[in-house]
Amino acid sequence: MNFKVAIVQKRSIHNHISENVSDIIRMMEEASANAADILLLPECYVTGFGFPVVYENSIAEDDLAIEKVCDAAKKYNIGVVLTSFTKGKSRPQNTAFVIGKSGEKLMKYSKVHTCDFADERELEPGTEFKVCEFDGIKLGIMICYDREYPESARILMLKGAEIILVPNDCETMKPRIQALSTRAYENMVGIAMANPNGDNMGCSCAYSPICWDREGISVENTIVLADDMTEGIFYADFDMDTIRDYRSKEMMGNTFRKVDSYRELLNKNISEPFIRNGQDRETK
Repeated sequence: MNFKVAIVQKRSIHNHISENVSDIIRMMEEASANAADILLLPECYVTGFGFPVVYENSIAEDDLAIEKVCDAAKKYNIGVVLTSFTKGKSRPQNTAFVIGKSGEKLMKYSKVHTCDFADERELEPGTEFKVCEFDGIKLGIMICYDREYPESARILMLKGAEIILVPNDCETMKPRIQALSTRAYENMVGIAMANPNGDNMGCSCAYSPICWDREGISVENTIVLADDMTEGIFYADFDMDTIRDYRSKEMMGNTFRKVDSYRELLNKNISEPFIRNGQDRETK
């Protein structure tokens, strides 16, 4: 079983929703013609990733823009990770919808790790990492800053994710793509990330969890790694049969963990040198 992800490396236009949606549908048609199963967009592609974010300019879950993309998914028989600023309870959220090939909304995930050290402090964060089933494959989503925390991918793995898709919009990608390769290795999950092109940006990528062969010899786990400036769609093929066989036999993921020693991970206290302005914290 092959799972083919079409990874978009392109920047949308801030506050030009109609134009961005037309661009998404065009890319869905192109990706479908190339036998992709799902189109992965960078962060907040529908609305554009720009600040300040105005609640009224965010879209609702039943917005016509989303319905148009759902209709296109059914027409072209392709899924899409649709990204946008959306209306939360009282503030905008940074959201990704997983839309299936029949046009159904399979999951809505809102970014948990909002960048509270910057403009995203004005957003309403999500409260849960989520997994959904897409054509028999269990998918998880991390959005940009989520992937800076190993706990994000670990929770998705614990919830059953086999593939994690990452809408992204940021710079200085070298350490971040190295971290994604590690997340794939340590959780035995496939990972794909879409980032807009640009100087010191781009580097959209995909990684296999398979880091050694049956003889224990190290193998390259990079499936796709774009440069920084090229605009377009990059394709990543995940061999799910081979990945599932590897996951059923190897010793990473949720195999020999000593969870009774992890209690400190839930300690909310923050002490020096990690105290920053704007944190909700208890100090000790």
